[in-house]
Amino acid sequence: MGTMTFQMPAGLSAEAVRELERTCMAGGPDNMPWPTELHFGPDRLGVTRGVDESGYLVAPWRVEGFGQLMGTSATLMERAHPYQLVTELARGKVNQVRCQAADWRTGGLQLSPALAEQIRAASLAFGRAVTAPVAESARQAQTALNLGYGAAQQLVDAYIDQVFHIRHQRQPRLETTLGCRLVPSVPEAGLNATLASCCNAVSLPLSWHTIEAEEATYHWEQADAVLAWALGQGLEVTAGPLIDFSSSQLPAWLWQWERDLASLASFMYKFVESAVRRYRNQVRRWQLTAASNWASVPALSEDELLGLTYRLGEAARQVDPTLELVVSIAQPWGEYMTLADRTHSPFIFADTLIRSGLNLSALDVEIVMGVSPRGSYCRDVLELSRILDLYALLGVPLRVTLGYPSDARSDPDADPDMRVDSGFWEGEFTPAVQAAWAGSCTALALCKPFVQGVQWVHWSDAQPHQFPHCGLVDHAGQLNPAALALQKLRSAHLR
Repeated sequence: MGTMTFQMPAGLSAEAVRELERTCMAGGPDNMPWPTELHFGPDRLGVTRGVDESGYLVAPWRVEGFGQLMGTSATLMERAHPYQLVTELARGKVNQVRCQAADWRTGGLQLSPALAEQIRAASLAFGRAVTAPVAESARQAQTALNLGYGAAQQLVDAYIDQVFHIRHQRQPRLETTLGCRLVPSVPEAGLNATLASCCNAVSLPLSWHTIEAEEATYHWEQADAVLAWALGQGLEVTAGPLIDFSSSQLPAWLWQWERDLASLASFMYKFVESAVRRYRNQVRRWQLTAASNWASVPALSEDELLGLTYRLGEAARQVDPTLELVVSIAQPWGEYMTLADRTHSPFIFADTLIRSGLNLSALDVEIVMGVSPRGSYCRDVLELSRILDLYALLGVPLRVTLGYPSDARSDPDADPDMRVDSGFWEGEFTPAVQAAWAGSCTALALCKPFVQGVQWVHWSDAQPHQFPHCGLVDHAGQLNPAALALQKLRSAHLR
């Protein structure tokens, strides 16, 4: 067992302490979390994990101008003397920025004098924090942390601009797809033109719980209509996910077979085969599963979920061996690993599937920030860039699913298990902040050459949907500013 103690700033609010309950330690070859026990005392936080390896702290913290974000320390060793919490978070961010800037400069990135000065200012502020008297160190460290996040944002902005510039020298219009996942019915007539101007692709919803609400009785009418509409608009279509492992996305009748793997597998195979057989002549790319790495329902082990995902791919290929298959990974930072001891991190889960011979055409990385329990705690764009680069090491193209809420209130049309409560970006949850998040994160994903496509998590909040308040259209059927941010990116960079 390894334990570290962190000195928290005096006078922390009850809300800040509650957020720190999401703290964990992480490490290992894929930098994923370990199951972590937390012990709160007067201005102290004790962190215990079941391994004796060095690692780093992952903790949420408020950063002025950037929001309530999950940050990381540098690598820490066990010691009796407590660490200063804010100082270590500042050390981690400044070190992260300096190292990333050095890596990108080696690859040809040009740093402007203003950006170089911003990185230098953050470094100097951190130096002042570690040499200041204890009474002043937390304030100085917060300043360094704020400057570090500012430098990180500027660094990523420079990276996006320069990568786009280089790619456009070879290809004026990139072939990357930019789309959204449609809701179960044809989009609102008045917004059809807007959707087509935002997106050059869409995902056809084939929700098992609606298509086969009664066992062995299929209702394809809505999916037929949406597919006909999308093809009529000249949009590239991906179907799926066919099996989404969130409890609300599975048919209610399936739960009587919850612990019967053979029966569960048989029902899933049958639905996959039926869907692929029906639409194989109109759709070539299929998102096979979503969140099978994260699933806590049905009550299957990690190895059973891996095997089931693989066999679902085999079921689809038995109908048509030429299909392009995509598997989606939820919570790519692995937050769910802090709650229970798991063998497979999301990265290892994806790697095992790829090595199994499933022959995926792409891996989808689902990044829905600010939503729990399936989404990710909010992080800045440098953390997003680093996680995409990590999954690119698996050697298959990436597709990225993005989402961020425009409102923090309860959403009666969303999955009842989902809620908005995992940090926030800049000014919390508003349509304007959603648009800023969409513009920054979508641009970052689109500029990376290994990203095959980006899709928004769903089109409209005015119809039943999965993630609360994440639509490009709001509950009143009005366009959110995020749609215009995507429209601008498509116009500037894509076919």
